[in-house]
Amino acid sequence: MTDDDPDRDIRCQDALQAAYRELVSAAIMAGWSEREVVLAIGELADKHLLSLETNDNADALIALLRRMT
Repeated sequence: MTDDDPDRDIRCQDALQAAYRELVSAAIMAGWSEREVVLAIGELADKHLLSLETNDNADALIALLRRMT
């Protein structure tokens, strides 16, 4: 698989599907509702994305500052 594969995102979802179902099932068995679990996973994913974006922005700023010195 290459980075320019137009179905790369779908293939990634397929690769994660079984683990995702297991995670949701385990959380439901621990007493959370399916809605709570899915919302929590979504929130965690959003926070992770924001963290990645923040790190990318910080890296770009550091690179800019290094070029200026």
